[in-house]
Formats: sequence, structure tokens, C-alpha cells
Amino acid sequence: MSRYIDEAAGDRQDCTGVLLVNLGTPDKPDTGSVRRYLAEFLWDPRVVEIWRPLWWLILHGVILRIRPRKVAALYRSIWTAEGSPLLFIPQQQCERIAARLAELVPGRVETVLAMRYGSPSIEAGLDVLRQRGARRLLVLPLYPQYSATTTASVFDEVARVLTRWRRVPGLRFIHHYHDDPGYIDALAASMREYWREHGQPDKLLMSFHGIPERCALAGDPYYDEVQQTARKLADALELRDEQWLLAFQSRFGREPWLSPYVDGTLKDWGARGIGRVDVVCPGFSADCLETLEEISVQNRETFLASGGREFHYIPALNTRDDHIEALSQLLRRHLCGWVNDSAPVVER
Repeated sequence: MSRYIDEAAGDRQDCTGVLLVNLGTPDKPDTGSVRRYLAEFLWDPRVVEIWRPLWWLILHGVILRIRPRKVAALYRSIWTAEGSPLLFIPQQQCERIAARLAELVPGRVETVLAMRYGSPSIEAGLDVLRQRGARRLLVLPLYPQYSATTTASVFDEVARVLTRWRRVPGLRFIHHYHDDPGYIDALAASMREYWREHGQPDKLLMSFHGIPERCALAGDPYYDEVQQTARKLADALELRDEQWLLAFQSRFGREPWLSPYVDGTLKDWGARGIGRVDVVCPGFSADCLETLEEISVQNRETFLASGGREFHYIPALNTRDDHIEALSQLLRRHLCGWVNDSAPVVER
């Protein structure tokens, strides 16, 4: 045996690694944990595109002194015995996708979850895959619509980690799945099921996370992909244009963000006497602070206080069977050429 064989690998068989990545969450819903999380998140130049020295002064001199206490209280309101929803739900997704990929593709595929900010980190996730013998790497950011603020930031971090590897794996990166038929079908099915149980609203609001307007003007495709998702979902549900609207949530700072804004829309609808509003958030693959607290609590109160009568939040796809199947099939297609393509495909 050659003296130059990687001793760490031993007799381990090479495999294909799948890295699922979501945004991340504080380790605990306390001020210190939230401060550390926000410091990492908001320092990312993909998230805040401000001259670094000026932004460092604003971030550390103002924001991280004031915001963590308030945000920690919000996290406590959604924290469960299992922890943060944006950790335990993706962990369950990862486990189920791993099991489904074992059925769908031949050969050994190792599937690991990582978070762009916080734990488990992308670096830790990649290290697990390296230890398991991954010589090919497929990365899926769990953001259906591409944005430089999210998807590109995942790519940046994966690339940063791999620059320190002597043996770099083959790399594939799924940029988006905003118009994937399985994803659209799962969204539509979840909403039909909800409406069969609860009835239909007077208006449907499709809420997506916003980005600064200047990012879209600079060429970020996020706005176009959000529009495509919303239109395909409305068509799948056979909705007339006057039955639904697309709007944007989670503004930060004073500059203009993509509009219309969710809170302003709900105020207007409540004042106009629209009785029942349902809100769905198709850009979130798992429920989190932005859906469970910002939409389901804060914006519910906004609508009802403005004169609305009834507010419903339709949960994210989370661990629904059709969501897991859609993501697994998406991964299977991108694994083509890395697995034995002549093997029969197992469909459900």
C-alpha cells in the first residue's frame, strides 16, 4: 500500500455527500446567545452591504447593544421543549431526506444538515462529510428563491471552508427551486387541505422575506423568482387575481425594501372591512421566528386592530410527506452522473 494514501480515510469507501443548509438560530433564547448570533449574521457582507468600518461602528456601537434583548424575548415566545423550530424542523427534514435518498439512489449518499449562522455550522457539516468519505458534494440551500443575501452567502461559506481542504471534492450547488413542480404542488396541496378544514378566506396574502430595493435594482433575481413562485401557486389553486396578493415582510433599517409591505397591506385590508385573511409564506421551508412570531402574532394583531375579523396563518411545508418527496427528487436529479443512472428510480 502506498505510503501516501490518506491514513485518515483508512479502508473507508468513498461516498457522495449532500449538505442541506438553512439560515440558523441562536443556541438559546437569551440575550447573550442572540447577541452572538446577530453579530455573525449581520456582519455578513452579503446581508448588509455597507462600508465595513462604518457598519462595524453601527453594529457594535448601537444594534448589538439594543436589539438582542428584544429579539431574545421574541425567540422565547416560539421556543419549544425541542428547542428552536428552525433547528429541530430542519433536523427532521434532514433525517427523512436521508432515508428517502437511500431508496431513490444507488450507492452511499451521506446527508448532513448545517446552518449558515450559528450551530451546526457549514464548516462542521463539511467536516462530518469529509470524515465519512465524501468525494462528491451536493449543496442544497433550503431557500426556494435565490438571493445574494441568502443562497450566495451559503456558497461563499462553502467556498471559504473548501479553500483549506487539500483534497477538494467534486462540487455541485443547487441555486434555487422556486418553480420546481414538486415544490409548487406541495404548497398547493397544503393550502387545499387547510381550506378543506377551515374554509377559504376573503383574501390570500403570499408573504415573502424582503430584501432592500437597491439589491433588486442591482440585478438580484429574487424579486422575479418570488413573482414566478406566487403566480405558479395561484394558478395551481385556480385563484383569480383579485383573490390574492404578494407582499414582503421583515424590513430592517430605513431604506426602501421590496414592496408592498405585509404590515401596510394588512392595515389597509382591515380598514377596508375585509373580514378574513389567510397568510402563507412560500419562501420559508420551515417555520421560524419570521412566520411563527412576526406573521402569526405581530401581523395578526395588526390586521385585527385595523378592523379585520379573522386571521389565519397557513404553516410552512416543514416535514410534510410531499415536501420531503419534492426535495428528495430535486436532489436525485442533481445527483445524476454521480450515481448509477441505470438503476431503477423508486417513485411514490
